[in-house]
Amino acid sequence: MSIWQRIAGTFQEVGDSVTSYFGSTTPPEKSVAFTIGMIALSAKMAKADGTVTKDEVAAFGQVFQVPEKDRPAVARVFDLAKQDIAGFESYAKQVAALFPAGSDMLENVLDGLFHIAKADGAVHPDEVTFLSHIADVFGFDAKAFRRITARHVLLADDPYEILGVDRDMPYEDIRKVHRKLVRELHPDKHVASGMPQELVLIATERLARINEAFDRIKKEQVK
Repeated sequence: MSIWQRIAGTFQEVGDSVTSYFGSTTPPEKSVAFTIGMIALSAKMAKADGTVTKDEVAAFGQVFQVPEKDRPAVARVFDLAKQDIAGFESYAKQVAALFPAGSDMLENVLDGLFHIAKADGAVHPDEVTFLSHIADVFGFDAKAFRRITARHVLLADDPYEILGVDRDMPYEDIRKVHRKLVRELHPDKHVASGMPQELVLIATERLARINEAFDRIKKEQVK
C-alpha cells in the first residue's frame, strides 16, 4: 500500500486529527502528518473564496505531483477537505508543530498555498485573509507575511518588499541578504536534504522572484 493510499484511509478513519502521527522518526516533511496537513490546507485554500475551481484543483496537482495510480486516494482526501474551511487552523497548527516557527519549510508551504490561490487568475481578499491566519499560526509576523504576499500579489511592485529589506538599507547589506537567501533556497541544497520534489519546485520559483527583485535593486543603486 502506497503512502497516498494510507493517507486516504487514515483521513477517513480519524477525520480532522492526525495527532497520532507525531513522534515518528520519519523526517517531518516526509511524514504522513505533514502530507495530510498539506492536502487538507490546499483543499481548504481552494475553498476560501467560496468556490473550488478546476484551475485550483490543477494547481494542487502541480504542487503535489502524485503518481497516476494513487490519484484516486488523494482525490478522496482533497474532496473531503474542500467541503468547507472549518478546521483549517487545526491543520495549520499540526503542520507548524513539525518545524521551527517562521522556518523556510513553512514559508514554502505558504508559497504553495499562494500558488493555488492565484490559479484562477486572481487572489481573492478572503484568500489573503485565510493565508494571513495560517501565516500567523506558522510564526510569521505582519511584515513577513507582506513580504511573502508581495511575491504573488501586486502590492506596490516593490523589489525591496519582495526581498524583505528596508529601502534605506546600504546596498552592500542588501547584497548580503540576497546572498544568504540564495544559499538557503538553492535547489541543490533542498534536493540533498531530501525535500519533496514539489517543495523544491516551489522554493526554486521563490528564488527566481528574489533574484529578479535583487536585479532591479542593483540596477537602481549601482551606477
